[in-house]
Amino acid sequence: MGTNTASASIVSTNVGRGKGVTDIKHVIFDCDGVLIDSEVLSMQVWVDLLASYGVQIDENYFNQHFLGRSFDHVKAQVYRDFTMEVTHAIADEFADNLKVEFTKNLVTTPFLLDVLPQINVPFSLATSSSPERTKMALSVTGLDVHFNEQNVFTASMVKHGKPAPDLFLLTAKENAVAPEHCLVIEDSAPGLKAAKAAGMQWRHYVGGSHFRSSACSHKETLSDWKQFAVQFPQLLK
Repeated sequence: MGTNTASASIVSTNVGRGKGVTDIKHVIFDCDGVLIDSEVLSMQVWVDLLASYGVQIDENYFNQHFLGRSFDHVKAQVYRDFTMEVTHAIADEFADNLKVEFTKNLVTTPFLLDVLPQINVPFSLATSSSPERTKMALSVTGLDVHFNEQNVFTASMVKHGKPAPDLFLLTAKENAVAPEHCLVIEDSAPGLKAAKAAGMQWRHYVGGSHFRSSACSHKETLSDWKQFAVQFPQLLK
């Protein structure tokens, strides 16, 4: 698996076809909030940790500034808004607290394990999370049976994370598939922007707990994995 930023020159001119998906040869899943129901857990860990240092954030702030973003982006955002440096010690504290929370409460999103083993085209994971956090989350949920070093791609592998298209383009390149034949499943605005910029087909997944107060229902959304089976029967065995 390569570690260089994928060239933007392979972006299709057929950008972001949310509608009329055709000829899908590879599925690219985001991880947090798509495969695993983690965003509410991550948010609570951040809320509690930052509060212990005198910084108050809420759900709206988390969704706007943290959701779908890399840890480096989060650190920069906290410094920009609160003049608080997320030091190595604080980062380690976050990782330790998150590991405890994940070990106790992390689960896959509803019906994922009914659908994932039935997908009949190759698939990958492309996440803004770190390799360490991703490996831990996959292990806790048992998804490491389906995702390993051959089909897991993290933001550490590219220069620019989501919303730049680099990570998705790298995933396509390493799997020798043209971007227009990839279907991206994403929950966050940065992830969807990245998929569209990469010229890939996409769906907005809204089945995570962090969407519990949102009413999202149209042709370009997936409310749960049963909807994936309905919309893409050709991708199932």
